[in-house]
Amino acid sequence: MTITMEPQYLDALVVGAGFGGIYQLKKLLDQGLNVKGIDMADDVGGTWYWNRYPGAMSEYSWDHEDLVSYPWSNHYLQGPEILAYLKHVVKKYDLRKHFQFETELLAAQWNEEELRWVVTLSTKEVLKVKYLVTALGLLSKTNFPAFPGLDKFAGQLYHTARWPQNADLKGKRVGVIGNGSTGVQLITALAKAEEVKQLLSFQRNPQYSVPAGNGPVSTQHRKHLNETYDQVWDQAKNSLFAYGFDEELNRPVASVSPEEREHIFEEAWQQGNGFRFMFWTFSDITVNEDANIAASDFIRNKIRQTVKDPEKARKLCPTEWYARRPLCDSGYYEQFNRENVDIVDIKTNPITELTATGIKTADGTLYELDVIICATGFDAVDGNYTRVAIQGRNGRTLKDHWSKMGPTSYLGLSVPNFPNLFLITGPNGPFSNLPPAIECHVEIITDLIVRAEKNELPKAAIGTNGYTNGYVNGHTKSHTHGIVEALSEAEQEWTTRCDELSSKSLFRRLDSWIFGKNVPGKKGTTMFFFAGLGPYRRIVKEILDDDLRGFRRF
Repeated sequence: MTITMEPQYLDALVVGAGFGGIYQLKKLLDQGLNVKGIDMADDVGGTWYWNRYPGAMSEYSWDHEDLVSYPWSNHYLQGPEILAYLKHVVKKYDLRKHFQFETELLAAQWNEEELRWVVTLSTKEVLKVKYLVTALGLLSKTNFPAFPGLDKFAGQLYHTARWPQNADLKGKRVGVIGNGSTGVQLITALAKAEEVKQLLSFQRNPQYSVPAGNGPVSTQHRKHLNETYDQVWDQAKNSLFAYGFDEELNRPVASVSPEEREHIFEEAWQQGNGFRFMFWTFSDITVNEDANIAASDFIRNKIRQTVKDPEKARKLCPTEWYARRPLCDSGYYEQFNRENVDIVDIKTNPITELTATGIKTADGTLYELDVIICATGFDAVDGNYTRVAIQGRNGRTLKDHWSKMGPTSYLGLSVPNFPNLFLITGPNGPFSNLPPAIECHVEIITDLIVRAEKNELPKAAIGTNGYTNGYVNGHTKSHTHGIVEALSEAEQEWTTRCDELSSKSLFRRLDSWIFGKNVPGKKGTTMFFFAGLGPYRRIVKEILDDDLRGFRRF
């Protein structure tokens, strides 16, 4: 006997239970909407549920009361602290009852007659929702390397984004493939723990990394922050990168003497934070070759001063432009002074295969290992969207929509022909500290839904808003109450704007995840708004105040 489950009608479905999903769920519940949140994990945490590798760090901000009272121990939160805090927020606001875990979004299809999304879940439930909000994570779909012999390795094979809670590395020979932000954090933490027998970093591109400036939060510092939180977060959200400092906009490297330049670099090095070093010191490091070389030389000299073994130091010194997402660390280079920590250059000798006992490189060397950890990052921005059949008007999926140009959207949150679909940190959102960017997107999406519910959206009868107006399939105003949809012209203009903003950046010269070039076969394209969070927020405010310029009129 076949049992057919009746569709459940909701105002909104939030997909994801991380930073964005938790905040979005709360904001929509605050509007009195009937909302459900789902996540494929068995608890809240999102990215931080899966990324439990040693050394993971981040920060968060939106609950002012918690910012004042919650017991922060360090300037950067460690992974377990982040997860504990997210659970605390969910408990504090009684949100758990609105989440359904171990539930995956399998498909979503826009129903033109009902003007709702018909959503199919892994539990075989069918939901019909007015608003579909995806908090799938900018960095959440794992990029697992396709090395020959993955199934042959007899030891433990892990990916940092699927870190097992029972991982035991004591006395083991450990190889880490990848040395981006995750790899740097992991290698530092594993070496400091002094538990592994051997630690090998299989490195393709050496990274520029500067001190994080992490450490205990003093009583005096906490008191100062508690008294100035409103000002601190106002400054952060209105700055370019939301890291709590004012970026240098008018000081090129060539404007100061070599001595002053070194002094400024040293000051930033001592204060810590990768974004601070790249963007607080001088205004042209990412666009001027000579300025970039000056910054690169300073970091390389620091590496040579830190790493005692000349050959290790040589391998660790980057040779490319200093033009990736800026990294920071808690003593990364120092760990290579340990006798049991070394580097394998897999750019010179690429990995050819995994064997039963370890990793073999092109020169024939077999590195025998007990544990292999892939810190190989993510299929960033659009990876989690293209694996799910999200169909908009006329049956076209997001994957279809993005097949020619790569991932695009209007403002990083809305896609033409996908009405009432909102993407938290979708393609071409702001390039900045991620939690504040997530909060910003959630607040914009909430504003749009509030307007939709109050029927305060732009109407075709009210002039023009800089783009072609129009009805959809003959629907009139009364049938389109609550529909929010970006125009194709607006998406194209925003995509062009984002592309132009990054066109002169040295970032464009490297194959990195920021442009989708870290995944074989993926189309490289601009995936961020490079002007920063503050300018992004101001642009969005102007759009909202200008009768939602770029959104379809009904």
